[in-house]
Amino acid sequence: MKPTDYFSIKYVPKDSFEVNENLIFLDQTKLPLEENYVSTDNYERIAEAIERLEIRGAPLIGIAAAYALALSLKNIQADSEKVFNLAYERLARTRPTAVNLFQALDELKNEFENLPDKKKAFEILLSKAKEIHKKDEEYCLKIGRNGLSLFRQKSNVLTHCNTGKLATGGIGTAFGIIKTAYENGLVNHVYADETRPLLQGLRLTAFELEKNNIPFTLQADSSAAELMKQGKVDLVVTGADRIALNGDSANKIGTYNLAILSNYHNIPFYIAAPSTTIDKKIATGEEIVIEYRNSKEIFHIGETLISPENYNAFTPAFDVTPAHLISGIITEEGLFTFPYNFIR
Repeated sequence: MKPTDYFSIKYVPKDSFEVNENLIFLDQTKLPLEENYVSTDNYERIAEAIERLEIRGAPLIGIAAAYALALSLKNIQADSEKVFNLAYERLARTRPTAVNLFQALDELKNEFENLPDKKKAFEILLSKAKEIHKKDEEYCLKIGRNGLSLFRQKSNVLTHCNTGKLATGGIGTAFGIIKTAYENGLVNHVYADETRPLLQGLRLTAFELEKNNIPFTLQADSSAAELMKQGKVDLVVTGADRIALNGDSANKIGTYNLAILSNYHNIPFYIAAPSTTIDKKIATGEEIVIEYRNSKEIFHIGETLISPENYNAFTPAFDVTPAHLISGIITEEGLFTFPYNFIR
């Protein structure tokens, strides 16, 4: 593998010399110091990987869950419905905020329930999982191209958390826009928030920016206001894990801060996400379930304890940015602006 080559997830068929029909994923908790790929056909192992953030990013979680649900029926000759339902329920418990997870699981569930012959369920569900993966890859390319319209000149971009290949089935959402714009001579420099407490910006976005030879600077999350004050940011682009019908968008904690700061400094603030991230069942962001993480993630960096664990900790993994603070939402269908009637 070349230094610039890396992948978040791939399915290896049984006729490959590499492995006997397994899912291979990059353990993102080891990055950037170690590129460790895990090979498994165990849906429980994949569920644990999603919970531990070895696999993360709303689109990628959905893709991984689809493969895991299909793999639950690998070599199952009897009680397939029982096995399928157990796997479905287990995967649905992994993370509550990212809507792509539930959409992918439900797509496979509908496919499974309509099968006249459950003996072929594994092959059919695997094909559906591959279709979901391929579709997201195509969506990412379209999002990248649609995002070119954000740029009027060569610009400095600020981004938050990680939205690249490590979070999707393709080149990424917000990162995909940055990558595409850079390749078209429209990005001068990228400022990447460290993204506390798990440092996805420091560990993952920096990893991807370096792999793609895009010039960047890392900063503490609290530095964004000063950077904007100095006039060093032309636009902000982030991803989303769930978007309500009115455009309210849930993303990694700290995104709402950036939207407020951007609004104050008259800097465009954009959200990039595939249409699969739009939850058409909820009207506003108030209905989005926010995941709360273990307080250990606050008190530790890696395995190193940096603060007494008996302290109280506020640990939301996401916050919700109100639609009126978002300059535009970019999907594979185009660039849309408030009041976001495109999703009604």
